[in-house]
Amino acid sequence: MEKKNDLLDLTFEFALDVIHYTEELESLKKYVLARQLMKSGTSIGANAREAQSAESLIDFIHKLKIAAKECEETEYWLLLCQHAENFPDAQSLLDKNIRIKKLLSSIISTSKSKLK
Repeated sequence: MEKKNDLLDLTFEFALDVIHYTEELESLKKYVLARQLMKSGTSIGANAREAQSAESLIDFIHKLKIAAKECEETEYWLLLCQHAENFPDAQSLLDKNIRIKKLLSSIISTSKSKLK
């Protein structure tokens, strides 16, 4: 039986939510932001998943740091959507993104402490 992984579960759910939101953006002809958000928002989970097959603890941390950077970029696009006129509400995605950022930060910090 596969062990539960909160990070992978949360980032997968988030990616599905991003897909739904970007479909909504595309229906409103907000193509540029939809594309940017789709790329960064789905990349978080892809990098977190890739980290599970890391070759070393340093590689694991590096891959999670990439996921964290994608999280930051995603937050930027979501904030633009949230503050621009005539865009659908992005608050729930922003909230989930913050949860993912905190979890990534915690895992990276714990992993770094194991290097010492």
